[in-house]
Formats: sequence, C-alpha cells, structure tokens
Amino acid sequence: MNAWRWVACAVASFVLASFANAAEHDLYVGTYTGKTSKGIYKIRFDDATGKLGEPELAAEMGNPSFLAIDPVRRVLVAVGEVDRPKLGGGVRSFKIGDGGKLTPVSEQPTQGGAPCHVSIHPSGRVVLVANYSGGSVASFPLDPDGKLGPIASFIQHEGTGPNKARQEKAHAHSINIDPSGQYALAADLGTDRVYVYKIDTATAKLTPAGEAKIAPGSGPRHLCFDPDGKTVRVINELKNTITSLQWDAATGKLKDFDTASTLPRDFQGESYTAEVVPHPTGKFVYGSNRRHDSIAALSVGESGKLKLEGLAKQGVKEPRNFIVDPTGKWLLVGSQNGDSIVVFPIDRATGIPGPQGTVTPVPMPVCLRLLAIGR
Repeated sequence: MNAWRWVACAVASFVLASFANAAEHDLYVGTYTGKTSKGIYKIRFDDATGKLGEPELAAEMGNPSFLAIDPVRRVLVAVGEVDRPKLGGGVRSFKIGDGGKLTPVSEQPTQGGAPCHVSIHPSGRVVLVANYSGGSVASFPLDPDGKLGPIASFIQHEGTGPNKARQEKAHAHSINIDPSGQYALAADLGTDRVYVYKIDTATAKLTPAGEAKIAPGSGPRHLCFDPDGKTVRVINELKNTITSLQWDAATGKLKDFDTASTLPRDFQGESYTAEVVPHPTGKFVYGSNRRHDSIAALSVGESGKLKLEGLAKQGVKEPRNFIVDPTGKWLLVGSQNGDSIVVFPIDRATGIPGPQGTVTPVPMPVCLRLLAIGR
C-alpha cells in the first residue's frame, strides 16, 4: 500500500468512526445569492430523527454553489460561481471553529469562468476545482491552517459534442478524487469525456493520465464511486442517464458496462439530471432530475448494473445537489426553486426515499455537506 493510499484509508476510517459515534451534524448549505440568500448557511441535523434546526448564515459570499469539507483539519472550501475577466471565478477557504462558525482564511482565482465544483484530497493538501464556462480544471495547495496557495495546475479541456446548444465547447462540470487518492476524475459535459489525472500531493499538480468516452450527446455532469471503490457512476445531464464504469485504481483506466435511465419510461417532457450519490450499503444509487423534479432511486444488481426502482417527488423543485446521511436512513435534497431542503426517510429494503418528506426553508440551496459534531 503506497503512502497516500494509507493516508486516504486512515482519513476515511477516522471519518467513519466519527460518524458512527455522532447523532448530530452541522449541515452546510451552498446557495445561489441572486434572490434573498447571502451566502453559506449552517443547520443542525439530527440523524436519529432526521430533523433539521433553524438555518443561520455561516458566511457571506457570492454564489457559493459548491462546497467541500476536510473533516480532520476542519476546513471548508467553496467556489464562487462567477465569471470575472481574466481571473475567472474564485475559490475560498474557511476554518470551521467552535459552534460551526466559518472564519475566512484565503481566496484564489480559478483562472476559468463559473467554477461549479470543488473537492479536497483526503490528505487535506490539495484542492481541485472545475470551471464550467471556462471548460477547465485547476488545482491548489492547501496548508494545515486552511490557506490556499497559488494555482499549481491549470488544464484547459478541448472539444465539442453533438448538442450544439450545450456542447459548443468544453464544459468541465466536476472533479472528484478516487478512493486511493492517486487520481482525479473530471466529468466534462461539453466533450462527453471523463478525464483522468494523476495527483501529486507534494506539489498539488495534476498530470493527464487518460480519458473515457461517454456516449455522444450524453453531457456527463457529476460522478461518484461505489463504496467498494471499484465502480464509477457518471450522471449525464443531457440524456438523463447514469453510465456505470469499472475503475482500475492500479492503472487509472475506466471501462463502461451499463447505462440506465433516471426517468420513468412513459415520461415525455423536458428534464436534466444533476447529482449522483451512492447509498452507504452499496445497494442503491440515487440521481436528481430537474424539470421532472424528482430523485431517482436505482438498485445495484449482482452484475453492478442499475435498475430504476422508484422516485421521490413531494416538495422537490429543481433538485441539484443532495446527500444521503452516513447512517443511510435519510436523503437530504436541496430544492433550489422550492427555496428549501427536503428530508426523506429511506426504505432500507427497497432503497426508495419518501414518500413524505419534511421541509425546511433555505433560499436557493444548491449544495449540501455534513460535518459530524459528536453526541
């Protein structure tokens, strides 16, 4: 086992142990600030009851549309989804203090327009960003105090897809780290590709290591790994599908083996997917449908292929990001156009959320992240 694989495993074990002993969490909510939102909000979440407390503003920031948390160092990073000439958008770091308070530490320009996704390496030493309108990815060093260093890597994606309205150029939509900590995988909606990058944690630099083609016109948006780390699920915004790929951490190679729809067969309207999340048991995968306004629940078969089992809809309007809590009992949905977060109970036998969810008002929520605070 290499050193960084050991670090990743140690961090994961620490986090799982923390969650196993915690009944309460701080839920951090990234928002769009075009209406009444002022930035990042914090809400107390009780995983025993599924209840949320009252939202409170944790930090003022323009369009903090995606968040990532290093639970060990207690650092939160957020992208500011704006498009500034030459500089592009920004990525900002915060220290998480007593009571979950966020204290700003540093900010760096992402060099690409509309940064829409951010992740932190398990070592806590590297921050990765995807720039949507810029069609690029970037990496930054992160020190133990939560300070972001100057940009270490900037990689411009090139290419187009058959959908002329949405795939006229590259649109990097997410960048995630594989469970081994060796690679980053970036889904690009504009080029129908998942790009694989090798991560150097000492320098925070990315090196191209390959790519996987997704069916033309699919528009890959976000991805997740199954809990066993052997399968990648890529949700495709333009085709409302999830593509499943085998992942080989030894070589950094991807091989697709299945594509499943997130919509019922009889649906004829307009819809666009957004997020994909696995259940902690590995038995189910969930995807969000915007316009159809639903969360799709898909079962994982023995072969790893997905099958649509049901949908959660009540109270959901334009669902972007959502999460399943570590206990696997609750699904928390950011209902962007409903200005609320909806919490659904999950049927442990079928994996289907709902049907009835509890609603907590929050202005334009688009990203949810949990941090365990203990009992």
